[in-house]
Amino acid sequence: MNTAIHSSAVTRLLPVLCLFLGTQMLAAETTDSWRIGAPIVTYWAGPAMTDAAAQQMAEGGFNLVWCNEKELDVAQRHGLRGQLTDGLLSPASLDDPQRLEQLDALIARVRKHPALYAYHLVDEPSAAKFPSLGKLVAYLHDRDPQHLAYINLFPTYANNEQLGTKGDVVTAYREHLRLYVEQVKPSLISYDHYQFGLKGDSQQYFLNLAMIRRAAQEAGVPFLNIVQACTWAPDAMRIPNPDELRYLVYTTAAYGAQGISYYVYAHPNHYGSLVNLDGVPGPLYHAVKSYNREFAAIAKELQPLRSLVMCHTAMQEAGCERPPTDMRVRLAAPASVSPRGFLLGYFGAAEKPVHVVVVNLDYAAEARTSVVGPGKLECFDATTAQWAGAKDAPVELVLPPGGGVLVREAR
Repeated sequence: MNTAIHSSAVTRLLPVLCLFLGTQMLAAETTDSWRIGAPIVTYWAGPAMTDAAAQQMAEGGFNLVWCNEKELDVAQRHGLRGQLTDGLLSPASLDDPQRLEQLDALIARVRKHPALYAYHLVDEPSAAKFPSLGKLVAYLHDRDPQHLAYINLFPTYANNEQLGTKGDVVTAYREHLRLYVEQVKPSLISYDHYQFGLKGDSQQYFLNLAMIRRAAQEAGVPFLNIVQACTWAPDAMRIPNPDELRYLVYTTAAYGAQGISYYVYAHPNHYGSLVNLDGVPGPLYHAVKSYNREFAAIAKELQPLRSLVMCHTAMQEAGCERPPTDMRVRLAAPASVSPRGFLLGYFGAAEKPVHVVVVNLDYAAEARTSVVGPGKLECFDATTAQWAGAKDAPVELVLPPGGGVLVREAR
């Protein structure tokens, strides 16, 4: 995982096209090709998949765990989906007859396992690796189309050498994404972005979200955001607190992601992570026990819809757009006394009411606002996964630091 922080300038990004996703709960379900099923809640770097670790992950609201072939049975016992790691899952296996035979045998053994969800291939490849990765993805798809071939991409602050492309931040990253989609043909786009430095936040978080969202929509695939949940460099990066982590979860949901992942669950030389190396949960684990379920509930509601518009009432970072003046559902003025304001993520589809995720972008203070619309409005309780009864507008919202709520026009 790339851990540098850079800042840079940018461009105006507009959302396009639509994204429709499947609804099956497990990848093992019969289908012609992989579908995301339940929105992904996972992590990067964790302990061995013992029964104790699996139980802790299930209790924490995680539904996708990293495991080797033998650990798939452990994942199954706890109702978890497994992302398989194996040294054979490499482009090099396609060029070595012996390794290729072993890879074929591995696929034959695991593809019918009820817990298998994905094959993990590589983290943060340069564009120079995309052609060979594309061949591997196609090879896996031909032999097992029901399971995801997972690759994670660099963030915007990776340099040109890492990305394998040239130009300023936006130019190089846009080309990196274009080549990835064109040459690898992924079923899901995953990336990581870590913004919480000791001296302040990276200014590219929303730029990265916007560029990934657009690339995913143009490719017609879902996307997953890996967010910061620890420090690996205490002299440069801070450990997020629970409110900051809530902010990452809700902004990710508002941009239409169908997956959230945390760096890290537990790992040597990383501090403040979700769980200590001895298995003792930390403050962030206790926080994400609720955040994970809230994210999955909101993302499930948004699966049949398309992400329409992302807008910010106050923030002016790269990738932030001002709200259109003609939206049917909107915030009543004044929207906020906070200089960070609110994020509004709009979703809709033919013959379906407009949905909007409203996020308090101030992760240090509670925020109050009201939502107005052409008629009655409903609010989604993400803790119970239930819609509340319709209310006349305006609907008053009280949002915790970094928190959000899903609102829709009443049916």
